[in-house]
Amino acid sequence: MKQLFKIIFILIINTVCLNKALAQTSSFDAKSTDLNQINIPPLEVIMDSVINRNAMVRFRKKEIEAKEYHLKSERVYWTRNIGVQADTRYGTLDNYTTNIDALSRANFSTITNKQFTYTVGLYLKLPLFDVVNRKNQVRMATVELEAARSMAEFQEDEVKETVITQYQDLILKQRLLYLKSQNLGDARVNMEMVEKEFRNGIIAIGEYVRISDMTSRIESDYEVAKSNFLLSKQLLENIAGFTIGVNY
Repeated sequence: MKQLFKIIFILIINTVCLNKALAQTSSFDAKSTDLNQINIPPLEVIMDSVINRNAMVRFRKKEIEAKEYHLKSERVYWTRNIGVQADTRYGTLDNYTTNIDALSRANFSTITNKQFTYTVGLYLKLPLFDVVNRKNQVRMATVELEAARSMAEFQEDEVKETVITQYQDLILKQRLLYLKSQNLGDARVNMEMVEKEFRNGIIAIGEYVRISDMTSRIESDYEVAKSNFLLSKQLLENIAGFTIGVNY
């Protein structure tokens, strides 16, 4: 007797849960169809968007630009030792003059006046360290530029690997969601038939409970698949910078 009450209680609980699930079938089917029909853009579109938005990739490109300017600066650094120097002064100056008279005697005189003086000239400095170390400095700047380019390439490859992994994961999650939604649709149709057969006394209580429990597990699997798909979609959208499924 206790066993019969237990079976009846389980039957009631499963019937309530099943009716609730069936009442939500139409909304679930609509959402499932929407998710399954989301058109994921090509990998190249997402890849370009991610690379253009990635902060580390942009930083590496700016680093290359800085190293290029540094190399150009090192190549013309020697010109700092060549220049033009100009000077002007104003003040009292003594001008000395010498006159020779008819008796071949020299007469010296001094004229004092105020005037401007101007001087203009070129200069060239050759510091020994710059002469000896010039090639090494240029070579070091060249190596730093090559290292910055290699690091930028490495950074971009890492980003590409991440995008490819997440993209393929999204494709897989969408496919799994489609399969789970198909299973759920078939299970609900089967459950409706089982309910009718149970009401007509064609199948036993135990079989009804078993199929009802199986339908609940299939629905749970579908919800997990939907959650996994939405998570993968949001992660890829976050790095791509746009909503997947819009305008595609």
